[in-house]
Amino acid sequence: MTNRSFLFLLGSTRTGGNTEALARAAAEQLPSDVGQRWLRLAELDLPDYADVRHGSGDAEVAPGAERLLLDATLAATDLVIASPLYWYSVSTPTKRYLDHWSRWLRTPGHDFRATMAGRTLWGVTAMAHAEEELARPLELTLHHSAAYLKMHFGGVLLGNGTAPGQVLADTRALARAKTFFTGPAPLARFPHEQ
Repeated sequence: MTNRSFLFLLGSTRTGGNTEALARAAAEQLPSDVGQRWLRLAELDLPDYADVRHGSGDAEVAPGAERLLLDATLAATDLVIASPLYWYSVSTPTKRYLDHWSRWLRTPGHDFRATMAGRTLWGVTAMAHAEEELARPLELTLHHSAAYLKMHFGGVLLGNGTAPGQVLADTRALARAKTFFTGPAPLARFPHEQ
């Protein structure tokens, strides 16, 4: 894992939730020489994405939160979306961040698509249900985002928990967290490309 750098993007609207606890349990297993950066999306003043592809607006990156997120994203070899399962998909702060990828694809001077190709996207989520198939929309959102950019996709680490700290009693999730980032991450491909 040498020369790898992980960016953990915390998508919960509260601090210290189950998704964050599970992500931190997995991150503890990374070697000490692997860089880690943690950003809490709800604390960043990222505006809603405005689609200017067919208008007169520009694709320049705004200073502040958007610039911080773009730079952090481009600097990482591995991106970890740690979003609780909200209405069977990612949280609002997470979706807002992913929407900005559309702008960054058109931002001059960054070649976002080429830079992200070959990197790895991972997911971590905690959910109230024991039925893991209910997290499939979240998994597909992340997988297809990775496929669009020709990234690798390491899958989603799922945990069960509602009350704060409850995920730490999910022995199955904690066991998977110990090896989650060590497994091979295949190149993401859309179903029609298989």
